[in-house]
Amino acid sequence: MNYKKRNFLITNSIIVLFVLLLSLLLNFYLNSFIGFNQETFMFITLTVLFFGLGLYLLLSKSIFEPLFKSDENLQKTVKETLHELNIPVSTINLNTQMLEKKITDEKALKRLSRIKKASNELLRLYEDMEYQIKKEIDKVDVSVFNLKDVTFNSLDKFEDLKKDIKIEVNIEDCQLKTDLNGFSKMLDNLISNALKYNLEENGLIKITYNNNILSIYNTGKEIDTKNLFIIFDKFFQEDSSKNGFGLGLSMVKEFCDKNKIAIKIEPSAKGNKFILNFKNIIN
Repeated sequence: MNYKKRNFLITNSIIVLFVLLLSLLLNFYLNSFIGFNQETFMFITLTVLFFGLGLYLLLSKSIFEPLFKSDENLQKTVKETLHELNIPVSTINLNTQMLEKKITDEKALKRLSRIKKASNELLRLYEDMEYQIKKEIDKVDVSVFNLKDVTFNSLDKFEDLKKDIKIEVNIEDCQLKTDLNGFSKMLDNLISNALKYNLEENGLIKITYNNNILSIYNTGKEIDTKNLFIIFDKFFQEDSSKNGFGLGLSMVKEFCDKNKIAIKIEPSAKGNKFILNFKNIIN
């Protein structure tokens, strides 16, 4: 427990105890002064209740306001820092693009390519941090976007990782209305999962969308039936030999639950299919 949370709980407990004692004293005074009977019960109860509530709000505001103010300042600092981080990363990307047009040496181009990949990774981390902070302290923006465009953008990110795995996409045009950033991350995790647990040879991924249903099928080892109940839990990995922390599918489930997207898994002897129902986010 961090010190702010501890201090908040201690201070709040003291205020509640103080207000309770004063309310009991007021209740005792009113009972002694006007007497306690059926006619005065409602008057005494409401008086003590409003007195306790008003006193609690008065005391808590003056005590907790500096605490909330420090959190607001921290949020502002983090936002400003993230914004400033975006500038040098964008500058690196812009300059690497310009250098690529002028440099012809193969070794230099390889080094430049590594710099470009590293800066793109920094940009991705920046976007992840910005999104997580915005999700926690601000309202996440809802936008309308094309499912096919987002799917192919996601697949482009894994172009270097798919190796010999064949990917088939059959998606009809459809407009969705939800948190685009969160949706993209959900899709990235599902595609990454399909690649990670695919067959080493003759691997296949099929992504199809029809009648509000998106399905992502991958060849590979069948998910054990007993694990279907815990596969979306944080840190769970059916195959611990694979890289990762077991967070991807829990993030997928969190996004689906928040946006009322029904998700289920259909395992089979040849592979596994993730099925998502988008009826609640169709524009």
